Amino acid sequence: MRYPAFDRPHPVTPMRRADRLFNLVLLLNRKRAVTARELAEALHVSERTVYRDIADLSLSGVPVEGEAGVGYLMRGHYQLPPLMFDADELAALVLGGRMVQGWSDDELGRAAERALLKIEAVLPEPLKRRMARPALLVPDFHVPPAMVEPLGLLRRAIADQRKLRFAYTRADGEASTRAIWPLGLFFWGMTWTLGAWCELRGEYRSFRPDRMADLTMLDEGFDSQDGRLLEEYIRVASAKV
Repeated sequence: MRYPAFDRPHPVTPMRRADRLFNLVLLLNRKRAVTARELAEALHVSERTVYRDIADLSLSGVPVEGEAGVGYLMRGHYQLPPLMFDADELAALVLGGRMVQGWSDDELGRAAERALLKIEAVLPEPLKRRMARPALLVPDFHVPPAMVEPLGLLRRAIADQRKLRFAYTRADGEASTRAIWPLGLFFWGMTWTLGAWCELRGEYRSFRPDRMADLTMLDEGFDSQDGRLLEEYIRVASAKV
């Protein structure tokens, strides 16, 4: 299991111990047992360091449970005190928010704007000024409106596990009507694709939103098997590359 939030290419600058413990708590708070090896890979430290850090967290009162060789997790609903962002973390958040605003649907874009406003409201003045003058810009003119307009409905169908029906035109001009199980949305820099199980073809397929017409969310639901269907789609899609 990879952890993108903390996964960086080697070599990496050693993390301050306080930051490492903070990130360790974040990883343990993900509602599933995490092995020492996974934690070590995510934090770029040895498993021995992970064992020592977990022991120190337990002694300080953080409710960690588990054992070496099995896995660790956070017991109950432990909440971290709020911490201030550093300049690079702030730049990453602003860049991500601007990407969502420029490359996604209007509803998600407005949510990103609200999130950035909440972040800005709690920043000290030096970081507020830095946030107001971002050097990392996100042009949005390269993503056609037809590509992003259906994304709101697609996102809701994925979240609610509801089937979709639409008319679809492939790149070669072949047209058909599809009923699908929507599993996940993927952005490729210029285009979005929807990963899904296609009832017509009886297999996993990818669909571009700008080639859909008469898009309808059906009352009929489907079982995503707690994300396992998406994992299987990714496995099948990766094998075709």
